[in-house]
Amino acid sequence: MAEFFPNIPKVTYKPGAKEPFCYKHYDPKKKVLGKTMAEHLRIAICFWHTFCWQGSDPFGLDTMKRPWLTNSDPMKLAFDRVDAGFEFIEKLGVPFFAFHNVDVAPEGKNLKENNDNLSRVAEKIAEKMQKTGIELLWGTTNLTGHPRYMSGAATNPDPAVFAYAAAQVKHTLDVTHQLGGHNYVLWGGREGYETLLNTDLKKESDQMGRFLSMLADYKHKIGYKGALLIEPKPREPSKHQYDYDVSTVYAFLQHYGLEKEYKMNIEGNHATLAGHTFTHEVAYAYAMDIFGSIDINEGDLMLGWDTDQFPIDRAQMTHLLYIMLQNGGFTSGGFNFDAKVRRQSIDLEDLFHAHISGIDTMAQALVQAEKLLAESQLKDFVKKRYSGWDKGFGKEVLEGKSDLEKIAKHALKENLNPKPKSGRQEYLERILKEGC
Repeated sequence: MAEFFPNIPKVTYKPGAKEPFCYKHYDPKKKVLGKTMAEHLRIAICFWHTFCWQGSDPFGLDTMKRPWLTNSDPMKLAFDRVDAGFEFIEKLGVPFFAFHNVDVAPEGKNLKENNDNLSRVAEKIAEKMQKTGIELLWGTTNLTGHPRYMSGAATNPDPAVFAYAAAQVKHTLDVTHQLGGHNYVLWGGREGYETLLNTDLKKESDQMGRFLSMLADYKHKIGYKGALLIEPKPREPSKHQYDYDVSTVYAFLQHYGLEKEYKMNIEGNHATLAGHTFTHEVAYAYAMDIFGSIDINEGDLMLGWDTDQFPIDRAQMTHLLYIMLQNGGFTSGGFNFDAKVRRQSIDLEDLFHAHISGIDTMAQALVQAEKLLAESQLKDFVKKRYSGWDKGFGKEVLEGKSDLEKIAKHALKENLNPKPKSGRQEYLERILKEGC
């Protein structure tokens, strides 16, 4: 079998080396807080951006000519793409990949053919996994691209579309289960609406709640041990989306009694679109015990859309990993590189430069986050700031041993007159920046 990247060597850790195709900071065997970098970061490569995207955007046609996307036979093209994908991932030396059903298998003329195509490609993927040791971080189903989903999938006003979506999700979950996928992800890019003039919001919410309930039931029926994850998706493409951010999704899950069945797959650029920081979304998910996995990328603050850029902001990534290390890091999830090269980066080697840079950034951030934890200045400040709640009156309030009347009497009796205390944000930001 011919190589798709014949001029690219296997990427290894070579600190201080001048050659371009090596890691300067990512040493997969380096121990950080008792685990290797590979175990902490759990890096995955996505099929959709890396092996499917050819440089188109809303304003221009394809700019990239990928050698694995040239075969006129759709199934042979799909097999070429799998070969290219595993060659790329193996040369990068990372442990995981992720895919949508339509990333790896062509659409057929009907649902049965769609399913058959995915099953056939899955057989080849399984062979590649067995040969290389590369694992599936997660699978998912594209319920946005086809025109049938223009008005949503689970939330579509047509029950036939709901049924078609359910059938596609079932089959993709079956394939994910067969491939030993660590997670299954749902992202509802069309689960929202443009105007209430043609929308029954309550009915659509109930449809989505029912869809998620049935999927959770099916997961248990087939014995799938991976996590079910929901990926918040704000503002793009729908104006009002039901999965806007982590807190919105969590409230939705609570309303339908599903908060124990699902966790979050959080994307950096989606946090930006929702008006949040990446760290906020991750910290909130940990606080509500629904953290699952991460699509690692960055957005461009000068553009109001999902640019999916590779992570290079070391300070932001250090803060992110600092929060994660404090909370135990990943369980079934990982850092999936849901990022694409820029439209002008048309050479195959650009794919390697982008991923090497992003992986090295995460490795640097991991080391700096470990250092921040060890020095404990940030942690100690926060602990001291909230120390009043760990004893005496504050502790009694949190333990439910007081009520509003008792609190009011306490305030009067003690003649409370609390003074403002500085949050020292600039000082703490300085500690973070100096550590990066």
